[in-house]
Amino acid sequence: MPELHRNDLIRLEGITREYATGQSRQTILHDVSLSVPAGQSCAIIGASGSGKSTLLNLIGLLDQPTNGQVLIAGKDMSRAAPDVCARVRNQIIGFVFQSFNLLPRLDALDNVALPLLNRGIGRQHARQVARGHLESLGLAERLHHRPADLSGGQRQRVAIARALAGEPALLLADEPTGNLDRQTAEDIIELLLSLNKTSGTTLVMVTHDDKIAGKMERCIKVCDGRITE
Repeated sequence: MPELHRNDLIRLEGITREYATGQSRQTILHDVSLSVPAGQSCAIIGASGSGKSTLLNLIGLLDQPTNGQVLIAGKDMSRAAPDVCARVRNQIIGFVFQSFNLLPRLDALDNVALPLLNRGIGRQHARQVARGHLESLGLAERLHHRPADLSGGQRQRVAIARALAGEPALLLADEPTGNLDRQTAEDIIELLLSLNKTSGTTLVMVTHDDKIAGKMERCIKVCDGRITE
């Protein structure tokens, strides 16, 4: 395997991902190699079923490769135990999903504080940090609203605040604007790009929108489980 560059936050080497389908096996990713340096903004595009979400899940340690190596911040996570993956996700990675993935019984403040509580941070401090992120995203008047009482754009901002609460080195976004109207979607993309530029957070986003992809420093296309740039 080539030597890991000191600035590579993400490094995939010869990744293959297969799934069992009945009596056969389906290959979703074929011998994919990829590196993303720290601080870069990167779009992953491709048709439905091309393998782009599988690729993001491997980067985010939500899945493991059938073959090949996944290195995050220089650490080989290819066969790491689930608790080790969970710890690295909590410490290094923030996720923003199209479906928001907010807990319906918690208000905005406690949804954002939850990852910090999972780190063992005290409730008072966790909520203080959560409040700061929500206020910076224009949600000062929505701290105690539950997800059902928020608009789609507000829910996505809560999800972004939650992703940023732990100050992640890597922010992964899977179609984060898919459920939003055009203007709100543009606002969310500008917000994510601003965070990338001002804080140096590495941004990797799956999108089907060429206009959004064009705003990133880099664009990776996934087609039939293989990547091109």
